[in-house]
Amino acid sequence: MHNLTLAQQLQALAAGEFSSVELTQHYINRIESHQDSLNAFVTFTPERALEQAQEADQRGTDKPLLNGVPLALKDIFCTQGVKTSCASKMLDNFIAPYDATVVAKLQQAGAVSLGKTNMDEFAMGSSSESSYYGDVKNPWDLSRVPGGSSGGSAAAVAARLASASMGTDTGGSIRQPAAFCGITGLKPTYGRVSRYGMIAYASSLDQAGPFGLSALDCAYLLQAIAGYDAKDSTSVDQPVEEYTTNINKDIRGLRIGLPEEFFQEGLDADIRAKIDLACDQLRELGCVIKPISLPNAKLAIAAYYVIAPAECSSNLSRFDGVRFGYRCEDPVDLADLYSRSRSEAFGAEVKRRIMVGTYALSAGYYDAYYLRAQKIRRLISEDYQKAFAEVDVVLSPTTPTTAFKTNEKVDDPITMYLSDIYTIGVNLAGLPGISIPVGFSQKLPVGMQMVSTYFAEDTLLRIAHQFQQHTDWHLQTPAKFE
Repeated sequence: MHNLTLAQQLQALAAGEFSSVELTQHYINRIESHQDSLNAFVTFTPERALEQAQEADQRGTDKPLLNGVPLALKDIFCTQGVKTSCASKMLDNFIAPYDATVVAKLQQAGAVSLGKTNMDEFAMGSSSESSYYGDVKNPWDLSRVPGGSSGGSAAAVAARLASASMGTDTGGSIRQPAAFCGITGLKPTYGRVSRYGMIAYASSLDQAGPFGLSALDCAYLLQAIAGYDAKDSTSVDQPVEEYTTNINKDIRGLRIGLPEEFFQEGLDADIRAKIDLACDQLRELGCVIKPISLPNAKLAIAAYYVIAPAECSSNLSRFDGVRFGYRCEDPVDLADLYSRSRSEAFGAEVKRRIMVGTYALSAGYYDAYYLRAQKIRRLISEDYQKAFAEVDVVLSPTTPTTAFKTNEKVDDPITMYLSDIYTIGVNLAGLPGISIPVGFSQKLPVGMQMVSTYFAEDTLLRIAHQFQQHTDWHLQTPAKFE
């Protein structure tokens, strides 16, 4: 059962080949067998999952879209009655009193929740090594990272511990782990999916999105979670496409641009070769591929690591030991309560970004750093819009290398940040992007990123789906988890 895609499982459930309870119990058994080696989950909720599965099996003929399929949720989505920690000591004791809109929509669609997945603390990281609950492992090689910050969600799907999962993407945190773990990951347009109840890192960049084995799996999930939400001031009132239907439309004649800046020094030669082969396959499917330029792409990381920490320093100021979360013992006064609660509960990477952000926003430095970064952000967005006047999709590697070793970059944050070099500009511009597997390099998955203009997720899903109809990279299973 676990080697079926979510779409195939939905068909099997509808045909009565197995029940949701049987499928859910199968995943529960797999999680219990593999959690110790992967550390993909923070909170495991088997009893709750089986109750939801029983409800799914008892529904009549008019079943909702995702009825009975077991999913995993990144531990950043508030889930009523379940610990929501953001993988931080700060929220280790926080039981969410309400459901995030994404969680509520998945429940309305009939999905079963297996629990909350591990991640980089407060979504700050590219390797899932900054979690309070320990490192997440890559199912393809347990000595390597699964990417981040949504590493637990990606690892759970790659290891077949869940039918699919939900993550969030601030600078590549869905697409990069999808590439490292050999699965499909979709970052929707900013505002396409509600951020209500999703604990904020950088409010102008964060976006929720799905992980699945295939593009069709992601289409089902996006169909369920997309749409306007009055509870989220950044939500866009835009009609939701019929993603699961449109995914079968022809892609012949679609124009795909290859940005020259993403195929230069720093890109692993074997990854370049796999992207070239994938482009050949797309040509065979009728796509037109041409070179383009994103001249300000090289500035994306510098701009991002001013803007994102600035927003995080503001968002994380609410964690002060007063209203919820961790509180230090026996504070002397209010200042002591604030300083010790935060210093004791936040990890090193979170503290680093808070300090950088606070500095960038401070008097005398705002214009020099934050305002300049916002101007660069506009230039990057304009580069993409100029590109979309010529092409329908921008294609590139998702990452410059395959998954790196655990602890290899943990003491060198600048090198770690460079692993998101191809993904960050997409968030700065608010665009949708998808990563799909296109092969292996030294037995590790290689991911290819495609980006389209605002609210054109159906175009990305169509191309990815047609590619996956002619390849089987997305169906490969790590040997230890077959």
